[in-house]
Order: sequence, then structure tokens, then C-alpha cells
Amino acid sequence: MSIPAGTFSVLPLRNTVVFPGITQALKVGREKSVKAVDLAKEKNNWILTLTQKNAETNLENVDELHDVGTLAKIESVRSTESGYYIVVRGYYRVKVSSFKAETEILEAFVEQIEDVHDIDKATEDALLASLKQISKDVLRLLPGNTEGIQEMVDAIDDISLLGNMAAANAELSLADKQKILETVHIRERIMGLLTMLHGFKENLIVQQDIRQKLTSKLGQTQREQILREQMKTIKEELGEKTEQGLVDTFRTKLKELDIKGEALDLAEQQISRMENTSSQSPEFQMIRSHLEFMFSLPWNKTSSIQEINLEHAAKVLNDDHYGLDKIKKRILQHLAVLKMKKDKKGSVLLFVGPPGVGKTSLGQSIAKSLGKKYQRISFGGVRDEAEVRGHRRTYIGALPGKILTAMKKAGENDTVLVLDEVDKLNRNFAGDPSAALLEVLDPEQNNTFTDHYLEAPFDLSKVMFIATANSLETIPLPLLDRMEVIDLSGYTTAEKLHIARNHLWPKQVAEHGLNLQQIEISDAAILKIISNYTREAGVRELQRKLGEVCRAKCEDVLKNQGVVKVEVRQLEEIFGPEKFTFEVTDQLNQAGVVTGLAWTPVGGDILFIESALVPGKGELILTGQLGDVMKESAQIAKSLLKARLSTIAPTFDFNKFDIHVHLPAGAIPKDGPSAGITLLTSLASLVSRIPVNSRMAMTGEISLRGKVLPVGGIKEKVIAAHRAGVNQVIMSKRNEKDLKDVPEEVRSQIEFTLVDHINDVLAKALNIDLTAWNEDSIYGQNDSDLHGGKTLHGQA
Repeated sequence: MSIPAGTFSVLPLRNTVVFPGITQALKVGREKSVKAVDLAKEKNNWILTLTQKNAETNLENVDELHDVGTLAKIESVRSTESGYYIVVRGYYRVKVSSFKAETEILEAFVEQIEDVHDIDKATEDALLASLKQISKDVLRLLPGNTEGIQEMVDAIDDISLLGNMAAANAELSLADKQKILETVHIRERIMGLLTMLHGFKENLIVQQDIRQKLTSKLGQTQREQILREQMKTIKEELGEKTEQGLVDTFRTKLKELDIKGEALDLAEQQISRMENTSSQSPEFQMIRSHLEFMFSLPWNKTSSIQEINLEHAAKVLNDDHYGLDKIKKRILQHLAVLKMKKDKKGSVLLFVGPPGVGKTSLGQSIAKSLGKKYQRISFGGVRDEAEVRGHRRTYIGALPGKILTAMKKAGENDTVLVLDEVDKLNRNFAGDPSAALLEVLDPEQNNTFTDHYLEAPFDLSKVMFIATANSLETIPLPLLDRMEVIDLSGYTTAEKLHIARNHLWPKQVAEHGLNLQQIEISDAAILKIISNYTREAGVRELQRKLGEVCRAKCEDVLKNQGVVKVEVRQLEEIFGPEKFTFEVTDQLNQAGVVTGLAWTPVGGDILFIESALVPGKGELILTGQLGDVMKESAQIAKSLLKARLSTIAPTFDFNKFDIHVHLPAGAIPKDGPSAGITLLTSLASLVSRIPVNSRMAMTGEISLRGKVLPVGGIKEKVIAAHRAGVNQVIMSKRNEKDLKDVPEEVRSQIEFTLVDHINDVLAKALNIDLTAWNEDSIYGQNDSDLHGGKTLHGQA
């Protein structure tokens, strides 16, 4: 069937495309479009529908219209306030050949575009089946009942008509619909349409999934709301707290606490916020957690025992710790001052000493003696300021700091709080926790300590702080300045024996399910363990060894009815070969080898300084990972020796030999000036070939004038010497005052030689007399040999 002759009025379309064979309703409102409909009614209702290239613009000229459209017939017209509502049916795919000259109504001449049927019957059937299948898939995904439409699709056998129907009704873009209209080849048109419908189908699948999830979520929310209302009613029947009940409970607690100032204002503000916040809101739980923490703090609660009993405190300290007499005396003096003070403010003590000497347990004993609660906070490895001050509540999972958490656990505001390992705080990008401790440990500031989580000042002035550390070197000076330092040195062998016999052994026996009537250990065996299987300042390793003895003898206890005794001869079977021996006592005297004394954070220790001659040019070779200060001490010792070489070793030629000085245990860094006299004695022994008594040790700094200067750590060093079997110690005379701290049992077994000058050191160690030596012997009879006959000692 051919199209009618003549021109046709043009109906521009903004947002749709009319396809041949498809009936479509259109709303006509623009003036030119209304006139085009009026003209079409005069010409047998034929009208040309052309889609605009840009739907957003008003049509100004014909270039804004696509030249391919559909010649349609108006089947019904209904007038509206703004124009017409018409129903058209497309008949022919046409192309505009030309537009009529400018008139008020746009008219055009067209030519029909016939479909190019470029597919065989089998291909057409396959494409038709595919088009029907995807059309029905799309219809099933659309909301509402589409079964009737699906049946209609099944009934259509014209592939072109079905394609036009699918393109017209699918939610495709205007560009895609226009492209399908302009495609004349059936194969190309249907293949393109299948691709577009597949994308449309995937989009519908996603939309359907979203609708289902939304419907499920809304249904679940409504269900939860109903259940919550039922739960609320049940709670009210059972007398349990609802949201309003919680608010009332917090108001009652606030009155009971009797807090004032900022804390009171914050609590009232938080309770008001809680009252106006839904219980389903995450903020409700945050407010509740904050209030529960605030009301669990001991704002006004103190211990029942306020008066300090010094006799009871002394008894508790003596029962819990053997030895440490000086430390106990210092603690009792401190408690006496607290008893005399009327303000009842707390204090800050710092116990410094090697591991295992009882620093932490001393804090526990102090709390016990005062009748106060005890809490311990470990700061080892803490590197975040928030660990001390807490996190701000704006963060998810915010928690209060360790200080207020410990106060909450104690339940009293005058507790004894032990800050363990404060020398192991780490500083990094997250902050400096040691800086946060400045406020905590300052008596002038800690009465208004503010935790970031609490956000209200809390009074810590009544707390007795006891910090512990192994070394003072890593503690920042401002923090150290706020604490009273009490040094705890290592135990002597006799003290360790007493501690093991009366404390450690009964404890280990009980921990292993035994009793003292089933197993015994001799004092000789304990001493053997102390001397040959442990070498420490404290008693921690000794406790582990005693536990190992108990484990080794459990089987014997089960087999034997009588008492199992542990003797010295059985220790090798339990522990294996001896780990430590008395190195200095078993060693042969050898020239160039001298025993020195060293201080370490875990107590004192002995070290050997070995010197040897090798062919060379008089250079000094130093090995053993020595620090700069110790290297300088070796250079001073070499200079002092060369100056006195004529007396010590007249025949020795420094220019033919290098001197190699080595300190064993090369993996351990060593530094400090206290090995000065030891280095000098080692060099003097080497060049004179006179050996030093292997049971003699020494410590002291030397100056270039030959003076012997005092050093630190005398108590630890002397105890280490005694532990290693040394019976003679040489040190500076100015260190004599430090010997008062050395236990009497150690002092009585060691001969001390106190010296002021290196001449005294060499006289005692090598029996070399340097009293006749003077500085002029270096240059000759007088200074004129050195300065060309001119005297530099003043005028005669």
C-alpha cells in the first residue's frame, strides 16, 4: 500500500518516537503543533511525526528535526485547556524529501522507506524467537500483571511489527529509538534492538533487586518496631528499666554522688541529651556508656583506714621482703611524713633497679601496710598518649585512659597506684605518653586531671603513685623531676638463700601440688643453683629454677612414700652442665689480663680486659664494641703508660709493636670512664710482663694527670665481684662513702684498696714503685733539652 499524495503537516515530538503499526497517545500543547493537528483533520487526519534532535529546545527551524519519521493517522482528538490530547497510529516509515515554503504551519513532502528483508526464513524464525523471549523476560521483570501482554507477544508472527512494538514500549533513549526507526535492514534492526533490550533487561534486574531489598528492609523495620513496643510493655510489667527508667536512675545516682562544678554540669547535660535521644540511635548507647563510666568513678569515696600505722607498715614490709633495709627505711620515712601532713595529699615514688628485685611487689606491700586498694598499670611498650588520657568520645570505640580505668577498678580515690616500667614508654607520631604523665604525677596539677573520654576534671591528689623502672636514662627529665627516686640494687648470695628458703621454695612447692613434708632441698643445693645456674641481680630466674626442681621431682614424690630430698649431686641431672662458673678464681694469672667491674641496668657484672702485643708501629687497636668514652680512656691509659715507660719497662720499644686491647662479649656495647684504671693496669701488665692476681678487680676513672676519680654503681659492682669470687677490689678513695651501702657480709669478705693516684694502683696490682718518677724524666735533666737551651720555667 502506497502513501497518499501531497504534503503533510508536521507534528514535532519532544520525548518520543512513533513507530509504524503502533498506536500511541500524544499531548499537543505548542501553538504550531495545535495548528498542525487542525490542518491534519482537514486532510483525512494524516500527520507526519518527526522527533526533535534536542528535546530541551523550542523548535526554531527545520534543521532541528530528524528527517526520518512516521506517517501516522489521527484516530481520536480530545480538547484540553492547553491544546489537544490525540491518539495516533503509525502507518509508514518515511523520509522528508523537502519542506513546504515558510508558512504558519510546517508542512513537508515525504517518500516512503520500505523494509529491506535481508534474512532467510530460518534466520527470521530464530530472530523472532529471540525477540519474543527477551520481550517476555522484560515483561516479567516489570511490576504489575503483564500476562495478557505476554500472550499478545506470543501471538505476533510479524518480526517487523514485534520489533516496532518492543522499541516503542521499552525504556530506551530517544537516540536509540530514532536509530531503530532509521534502520531499514531487518537483520540489522532486530540485532541492534536485541542488544538494547538486553541492557534494558539487566537494568530492570538491578531495579527489581533494589525494590525487593527495600521492601524487605521496610518490613523488617516495621517488625522490629512492633517487637520493641511489645518488649517495652513486657519490661514495664516485669519492673525492668526502660529508657525513661534509665534516665531516672542516672538522675538519682547524680544526687547520691554529690559532685560539683564542671563534672555536675556535664552529667546534667548528658542526662538531658539521653532523655531526648531515641534508644535506637547509636548516640544513645554512647551517652549511656559515658554516664555509666562517670558514675562508677570514686568521686568522694575514700578508704576506711585514714590513719597510717608505722609499726604495722614496718611489719608488713619485713614479712613480704627480706633485706632491702635501706629501701624499707626510706619508705617508712616517707610514710611518716605522710602521717604528719594534714592535707592528706598523695605522693610519687620511683623505684629504680634491675629486674626481679621486688619493685612491683614493694608497691603491693605499701598498699597492704596502709590498708588501701592496690592497682597496677603496665606502661611497657605504651606509645599512644590516649592510653594515659583516653580517647575523645567522637571516635567509634572510644575508651577512657588507663589512669581513670584503674581508679574505677579500685573504687577509692586514695588508692596506691603502681605505674610499672615507666622507662619503657615509647614516643612516636601518635604522641608522647610520658608528657601526658606530667599532669598525673604533678601534685600541683593532678587535682584537676582531665581525661579526654570523661571531659571533666577528676581529683588524683589523694592517690599514692609508685613508679618502677630499670634505668633512669630513658625517663624524660621533666617526668623524673616529679618523682622521688629510690634505688634498689641486687641481692647478695646470703639474701638470695634466705629469700629462696623462706619465700620462693614454699611458693613453688605449693604451685606444683606438693607440700613441704613431701620434698626438701638442702641449702647447699640452693647455693649451687644461685652460683652456677643463675647470675642475676634479682631472684626471678632463681624462682624459675626452683620450679624446675619441683617439676623434675614430682614423679619421684608419686613413687616414694617418704620425703624426696634434693641434693647438690642431683642438680646436673635436672639442669644439665653448669651455666656459670667462677671465671676469675679458676683462671691462671696472665700478663695483660685484668678483671674490671661494670654496671648494667640488670645489676653489676665483671668484665675482662685483655691486651696483647703484635708487630707494628706503636698504634692502639681497640675491639669489643667500645663506646667513645671508653676509647678515650684507653688513649689516656696509653699516654700515661708511655710517660712512665722508663720506669715500668725500660727496655720496651713502643715503635716496634701495636697494642691490641679487647673486651670479650663483643656483641654487647660497652662504654663509660670507669674502666680507666683497669685499662692502664692491663697495658702496664702487658709491657712489664707482670701478671695481675686473677681474684683482684678494679674500677675507677683516670685523668691525664694520673688522678683516680670516683665512679657510680659501687654497690652493684662490689656485689657482682663478690658473686664472681673476687677477694680484692681497687677503687677511688672518694668512693669510700659508697661502701656503706654494700652489705656487711660482702664487705667482710673483700679487701678494699682505696687510691688517689695511678701510682697507688700499679703499686698494689703489679708491685711497681713509681714514687721516684717525675715528669722531667720524660725530657731529660731539664727542659733545655726540649726547647733549644731556653728555660720555660720562669726567670732565675
